[in-house]
Amino acid sequence: MVTIRLARHGTKKLPFYRVVVTEARRPRDGRFIENIGTFDPAGKLALDSARLEYWTKQGAKPSHTVERLLKAQARQAAAPQS
Repeated sequence: MVTIRLARHGTKKLPFYRVVVTEARRPRDGRFIENIGTFDPAGKLALDSARLEYWTKQGAKPSHTVERLLKAQARQAAAPQS
C-alpha cells in the first residue's frame, strides 16, 4: 500500500520534515517514491497540491499526521483574513 507521510530530517532538537509518498512497509526515513512537500514544525506546510491530488487519486492514503496537517491548512485558508 502506498502512503503519504512525513520523513524526518534536520538536526537533533531542530527537525524539519519532508512530505513523501512511499510504500507503507518502508522505514520512516528510508527510500521513497516522490517528495511532494515540506513541513516545518514552526507551522509552515508547503505542498505541491497537484502531486498530492495525483497520488490520492492513485489510491495513496495520507498518514494520520499528514491528514491532520492538511485539515489545519484548509481551515487556515478558509478563515477570513483580518
